[in-house]
Amino acid sequence: MKELQSMTMTQREQFLVFNDVFRIYRDFDACDIATQKFTVEIQRDKQLDYLTNGLRQLGPSLSSLDANRPWLCYWILHSIALLGESVDDELENNIIDFLGHCQGSDGGYGGGPGQLAHLGTSYAAVNSLVTLGGDKALSSTNRVHDMGEMDVRACYLAISIASILNIVDDELTRGLGDYILSCQTYEGGIGGEPGSEAHAGNTYCGLATMALINEVDRLNLDSLMNWVVHQQGVEMGFHGRTNKLVDGCYTFWQAAPCVLLQRFYSAHEEHARDEDDPEHSDDDDSDEEGNEDFRRVQPVFDSLNLQRYVILCSMVPEGGFRDKPGKPRDFYHTCYCLSGLSVAQHARSKDKDTPLNCDILGGYANHLEPVHLLHNVVMDRYNKAIKFFHRVA
Repeated sequence: MKELQSMTMTQREQFLVFNDVFRIYRDFDACDIATQKFTVEIQRDKQLDYLTNGLRQLGPSLSSLDANRPWLCYWILHSIALLGESVDDELENNIIDFLGHCQGSDGGYGGGPGQLAHLGTSYAAVNSLVTLGGDKALSSTNRVHDMGEMDVRACYLAISIASILNIVDDELTRGLGDYILSCQTYEGGIGGEPGSEAHAGNTYCGLATMALINEVDRLNLDSLMNWVVHQQGVEMGFHGRTNKLVDGCYTFWQAAPCVLLQRFYSAHEEHARDEDDPEHSDDDDSDEEGNEDFRRVQPVFDSLNLQRYVILCSMVPEGGFRDKPGKPRDFYHTCYCLSGLSVAQHARSKDKDTPLNCDILGGYANHLEPVHLLHNVVMDRYNKAIKFFHRVA
């Protein structure tokens, strides 16, 4: 106790979190194999009960999120899709109708019926409708937007919406890369505005934006990669900022940039090899057909221990996920913990390859659907939406 009294508040919080996490790990390691297998199961039925109940009825404790109701739809629907499931027809129609009432008269979606439209809730509404899929959901999207927010997050929200809806143009992207570049910090990560501290969410948004406008190579990628990988702490979860506490939601915000950067480096290396040896590409194809290990990738982060943190420390036995031990579950953390688990499970695979059983903590019983890393929607829902919006363009 004397040690705690001499610590700063930040040191004390880190000490307590460290103790909580490693007590959970010690207890788990002391269990027999059967108990360990049961403990690491995602428990799909409990997750689905928690999520579908949230779509039907929310308690008064969530009244503070009244202006974020499309976000609740997205967090819950995306979590259900990651589990490989869909909502029933009645619930799907109710959600489409509700989001229709959130549309603004001048474009975009507000946080609820009659509320001002803005980028955040427009992104959540569009991703919700993409996740629902089907002509009724996709044709209901409002493809006009004029919402004036300006930071890295807003840049990403706008370009992500426009990319999915197939409405990207030169006016929308003009100067965007310059602005994102000005937000990359001396640490390597990306802040919300020029001069701001590097943060996981803004780093993801900045990198994804640059990828969507094909300007990734303008960033200092080595510095960015160095910053991201060093945010995985001793607890094996990710921090959002340097010297901050671990948080389950950063499982997605940090793991996704790691995989994106690895794929970017890999694409550049293959392009360089092809330029040096034009016959190299054909040789590679024959090698890959007969060698499964050739297609495997060694992640730059510890993907299995990241899954261990999320499942043992963030997952709640009754369903849902939380920030860290001692915190309550919520739909936001459930969405991004599951999204990050999916990224970690598929991190060793190339392109559309299915992860091996050894890539997934708990085995295939815990397998989650792959996500599109730039939009964080399930891949098959993304592909269907892209076909739809290119067809109606």
